[in-house]
Amino acid sequence: MPALDYLSALNPAQRRAAEHGVGNSEAGPLLIIAGAGSGKTRTLAHRVAHLVCSGADPRRILLLTFTRRAAADMGRRAQLIVNQVSKSRSLGSMGDLTWSGTFHAIGNRLLRLHSGAIGLDPSFTVLDRSDAADMLDLVRGEMKLEGKKRRFPRKSTCLAIYSRVVNSRSPLGDCLKQAFPWCEEWEDELRLLFRGYVESKQARNVLDYDDLLLYWFHLMQEPALAAQVGQRFDHVLVDEYQDTNALQAEILAAMKPTGQGLTAVGDDAQSIYSFRAATVRNILDFPKRFERAAEVVTLEENYRSTQSILAAANAVIDLAPERFAKKLFSAKPKGQRPLLVTAEDEALQVDYVVESVLKNREASIELKQQAVLFRTAHHSDALEVELARRNIPFVKFGGLKFLEAAHVKDTICLLRWAENPHDSVAAYRVLQLLDGIGPAIAKRALAHVENHGKQGGGGFEALISFVPPAAAQEAWPGLVKLLAELSAPKTPWAGQLHAVMEWYQPVLENNYDAAHVRLGDLEQLEQISGDYKTRERFLTELTLDPPNACGDQAGPPLLDEDYLILSTIHSAKGQEWDAVYVLNCADGCMPSDMATGDPQQIEEERRLLYVAMTRARSQLHVVHPLRFFVRTQHRHGDKHVFAPLSRFLPASTHQHFERTSMGRGCHGDGAALAANKTVDVAGRLREMW
Repeated sequence: MPALDYLSALNPAQRRAAEHGVGNSEAGPLLIIAGAGSGKTRTLAHRVAHLVCSGADPRRILLLTFTRRAAADMGRRAQLIVNQVSKSRSLGSMGDLTWSGTFHAIGNRLLRLHSGAIGLDPSFTVLDRSDAADMLDLVRGEMKLEGKKRRFPRKSTCLAIYSRVVNSRSPLGDCLKQAFPWCEEWEDELRLLFRGYVESKQARNVLDYDDLLLYWFHLMQEPALAAQVGQRFDHVLVDEYQDTNALQAEILAAMKPTGQGLTAVGDDAQSIYSFRAATVRNILDFPKRFERAAEVVTLEENYRSTQSILAAANAVIDLAPERFAKKLFSAKPKGQRPLLVTAEDEALQVDYVVESVLKNREASIELKQQAVLFRTAHHSDALEVELARRNIPFVKFGGLKFLEAAHVKDTICLLRWAENPHDSVAAYRVLQLLDGIGPAIAKRALAHVENHGKQGGGGFEALISFVPPAAAQEAWPGLVKLLAELSAPKTPWAGQLHAVMEWYQPVLENNYDAAHVRLGDLEQLEQISGDYKTRERFLTELTLDPPNACGDQAGPPLLDEDYLILSTIHSAKGQEWDAVYVLNCADGCMPSDMATGDPQQIEEERRLLYVAMTRARSQLHVVHPLRFFVRTQHRHGDKHVFAPLSRFLPASTHQHFERTSMGRGCHGDGAALAANKTVDVAGRLREMW
């Protein structure tokens, strides 16, 4: 076999990346800008194989990834290539890449090797996220911080704040202001809590997930130790570099200060994880960060999508003010232009998506080869209800299914208990929403109601005579009054859910983090309730079995061989489908109204849309509802607001789309919704002259 035959399958850009610096001791660092669907993993695996085939010791190659699966896949591919070459060159087997894995796994190994130099007991154990949150909660209890404020952050929020501070290397005050503004008033208490948390971990010889990077970082701050670690590896290759945080970037810079032997692979246009403290600055600044300027190789040939889809995606990302310039192209047939669909309102958006999905299924595109993507988990609420109503199976990634979320279940259980006073499952859940009421007291309250029912007292009146614990006494009369009103035969169904929400909102704020986000789910539920004539009908069609797991853990429906994919855009990164539907492409949703005050966040929102668009192989549907239901209004209100098309889709991009519109006038008598093509009258008038 000729020496370089194993590289012949690569395109020219991929080959330049694979061959960079091999045999040249003076070569600087390499940055591979790998556009969506451009064969990033293939290129990196060939680079590893080419290094080994050119004499590099695989035991001195460090491969850093973000998942164990990615590391294993890369190593397996490289091994296959080396095995093929070894047959013609009498090379030995490559052997395993002994230093291949996630940042945290590699950090764990290095800390144990160098523990003595940093005063760390090598027998330390590592806390998982759940254990870390429990320890934080224990420290919080010991310091009596939870009693100082009525709504002191819960343990999961405290851990998220701690993690953000560590990984972004930002001061606590800045971190709270930028990412957790509702917790700013507890800055002093949180500082005390985190100091106590660190001392507690040190006393117990345990590290948490973030400590694996933090201790590694401090290890690399000592020049002699940093040199010792850096000399262990001739080559360091980093996958998904756009997803690295400040801590990881500084670790790499300390390991290879000249940049020699360092390869970073990523795509600035797919940097969308700032909420995990990742920063796009790492990849944008990489070429000039090291003593030697990095060579930049750009992979632009896309093996996933049609050229029409890529043209639209290119047009969107080309408007970013700071980026690595690239134009994705494909050898595939041009294909159908993406559809830019204007729907009259959210309900018609749902109709369009469902009808299009079913039409594609009839055209032999399986449900699981179709995906509906959205910016935020609750954007799919109405769609999930309609899919359930039509018995269309689906799996949701990136959060709980709408009707399985805890706060939605709480609200539905209140209505279920009012509908059926003997529904002990719903009652048991509702009672434990109140402070001071746990399983034992909830059982006593239910037994009290049952006993009074047998004695003729019956109904929710029996709750009046039950004495709740002191912590629940303030909220108890309101709950009893609400249940009595809901169960009264003369109380109309219209407005009942709003009454439940008014009582539940303080409970929601007390029991859950990010209450303002969860309240949006309940407002969506209130809007949906208007489509049902009775409470019984509403509950019958919506009530699901209790949830067992989050959507991204539950897997496909056990009784269906085919299922539609619903996913947040964040969870969809790295995936691809034949047909993709992107919901709510309106300002306020894309970009999110939570991001509009920060130019950096706005640019990340642009990248989110780009990521969503580049998941599609052959069909792309970008949907823009003109009207959105106003959540905060009178209980019987029917106000809507008009939302402009996303600013990321200005007129200059429209030439790459086929425009369609959806209105209620398009409905037939029960027939499928039709799509009317927009007539370009302005264009015709210009052509006259």
